Amino acid sequence: LDSAHLEFTRGVGNPLGVKISDKCTPQELITTIETMNPQNIPGKITIIVRMGAEKLRSNLPELINAVRSEGKHVVWVSDPCHGNTFQTETGYKTRDFDAIRAELRAFFDVHDQMGSHPGGVHLEMTGEDVTECTGGESGVNQDTLKERYITACDPRLNGSQALELSFLIADRMQKRREMQA
Repeated sequence: LDSAHLEFTRGVGNPLGVKISDKCTPQELITTIETMNPQNIPGKITIIVRMGAEKLRSNLPELINAVRSEGKHVVWVSDPCHGNTFQTETGYKTRDFDAIRAELRAFFDVHDQMGSHPGGVHLEMTGEDVTECTGGESGVNQDTLKERYITACDPRLNGSQALELSFLIADRMQKRREMQA
């Protein structure tokens, strides 16, 4: 937290994103926010949460409370893909759709419980009919990964899986609007 890289961001005028895992403590988060955004400009800092569903449920409330109690302005974003990557026995780097969906649900659940705002979602996805992530209605499993596994880097949700998550997000946002009405 006392590195030159972090200090450098103090003078950057553009919005900045900070990726956090379950290892981030409330004090570390506050220190990071204060270093990167000393003037507390709304919209400047996006906190990108990537923890896995269970760790998110246990750790995110404390982080939200810390940010709220210190009066810091941040945008909360879920990155449910990166915390759910694993390697199969056959050597494919993949992600499980059910774990991604569970983390996304946990993100919305925590924000509903805390009265805070889920500001966005980041997904690794493509509209192509790839077989890089297992699960979902598309029926990709560990045996079918090899059929259309074409990523040059990280496994991506295919169009069907991404659409399935989009409907989940739309449903949750609609329920939030109804609760607030």
